[in-house]
Amino acid sequence: MSAGAGGVREVDAAAITDAVARLCVEANLRLPCGVERAIRDAAASEPWPAARATLEDLARNLDVAAEEQVAICQDTGIVTVFVELGQDVHVVGGGLDEAVQEGVRRGYERGYLRKSVVSDPLRRVNTGDNTPATVVVDVVPGDRVELHVAPKGAGSENMCRVAMLKPADGVEGVRSFVLDAVVGAGGRPCPPTVVGVGVGGTFDSVARLAKRALLRPIDEPNPDPLYAGLERELLEAINASGVGPGGLGGATTALAVLVNAAPTHIAMLPVAVCISCHVTRHASEVL
Repeated sequence: MSAGAGGVREVDAAAITDAVARLCVEANLRLPCGVERAIRDAAASEPWPAARATLEDLARNLDVAAEEQVAICQDTGIVTVFVELGQDVHVVGGGLDEAVQEGVRRGYERGYLRKSVVSDPLRRVNTGDNTPATVVVDVVPGDRVELHVAPKGAGSENMCRVAMLKPADGVEGVRSFVLDAVVGAGGRPCPPTVVGVGVGGTFDSVARLAKRALLRPIDEPNPDPLYAGLERELLEAINASGVGPGGLGGATTALAVLVNAAPTHIAMLPVAVCISCHVTRHASEVL
């Protein structure tokens, strides 16, 4: 990495590949500290004995993964890489997408991680290296490249939902849709879950808004009091449902609800729910 002409900073594609490979392994071997802490805290406070035992098993699984340096979950997911690309960065020595895909390829090989991606949704032939990943690029001010690698398993991804509500549905409509999606999913997304919610934007952007919400530390509420209040209300309602860890009953169905909002059209109210299992994985690095 070096400074180029006119204040442009050069970042080598090889450095991006190396970082993505490291982050793929890191994300699959250990949870973000907030998610791990929430699981352990829930195990200590869960009033249902069977649910408490399930949460204690999840905590022990985290310990084994750390001690043995093996994946937390056998489903090592399909990868989304969020790239915040500084406008003063010039990627040299290769293309950005190519560098990210090679990083995923090397990371999944190096970490002995399960390869779960098929090259075509109907022909179902495994690509053998867990690529292609989905690469989301946002151009931001500055001369840095920020990488967020987020593998997500199919059990929880299959439970995600998008709805195009009417503006008149308002906050009650949003609340009802989220609760129906999460409680209706039952034990299928491997609760306790972390729930990302997107509100606003368009049909295609609201799902990304919800998935990006999962990158936020789970103890960091939305800075807007309206949405912070909605997060609290939804979490309380979800946990009052009694679905519980593994769908076996209990007071801990979700660890957090994280809401992102964006401007939208006067005639629309898009809502997306991105449910993540208790293995809510992501790892980041700045180049």
